[in-house]
Amino acid sequence: MADSRDSVPSQYGNGGLIETVGPKYAEIVVIRHGETAWNADHRIQGQLDVDLSDIGRQQAFAVADRLSREPKISAVYSSDLKRAFDTAEIIAKSCGVLEVIKDPDLRERHCGALQGVLFREAAKINPDAYKALLSDQDDLEIPGGGESFNQLYDRCTSALQRIAKKHRGDRVVVVSHGAAIEALHKRASPSGNCHGKILNASVNVFHLSDEDEWSIKSWGDVSHLNQTGFLESGFGGDRKSG
Repeated sequence: MADSRDSVPSQYGNGGLIETVGPKYAEIVVIRHGETAWNADHRIQGQLDVDLSDIGRQQAFAVADRLSREPKISAVYSSDLKRAFDTAEIIAKSCGVLEVIKDPDLRERHCGALQGVLFREAAKINPDAYKALLSDQDDLEIPGGGESFNQLYDRCTSALQRIAKKHRGDRVVVVSHGAAIEALHKRASPSGNCHGKILNASVNVFHLSDEDEWSIKSWGDVSHLNQTGFLESGFGGDRKSG
């Protein structure tokens, strides 16, 4: 965990003290993409490429405006799936970052045979895949080409570690997906449960140190969405929904 002496208070931002980033760690602001029509329909997206809805774009502009009024963002990274990349481009433009760097390792969990299926119909359409999706057995792959939670965990945490090593002393944004962000939470807090859903366009702040130690500085902040709305259900916001 980053030593508090490495942080220097600089200004007040949205509802709290914003600190500059110390030289021994990277501050990574992880954002879940804006809402899609499939989120609203409770349809399993996985790695299928789905556009932001109108509400999702409003959410993206809201989180972009918030970040533009906080300390400088040095870089913006994103999953290469359109719903994440479009959210990231809106953030980058607002924060004066010229390019969004795509990283396929930040993608959502591949949900195999359940991708594109309404969640309420999944058990009937493919019982085996549905059981695998809901399973707490982390090494169980979802039938139909899907990933296990361990596979998701390994690629997402490796991606964030690579980003952190490039950006010691910087503040960067990463736009990803619900199950992927849950995996990052597990790496930072292995003994703690990820309480509640990971809502669309929520802000989650990680510190990654020189010694590859992870800590969570804030979690699940959607205060910037008061005027735009967000899905209270947070569908897609954990490993069991993709």
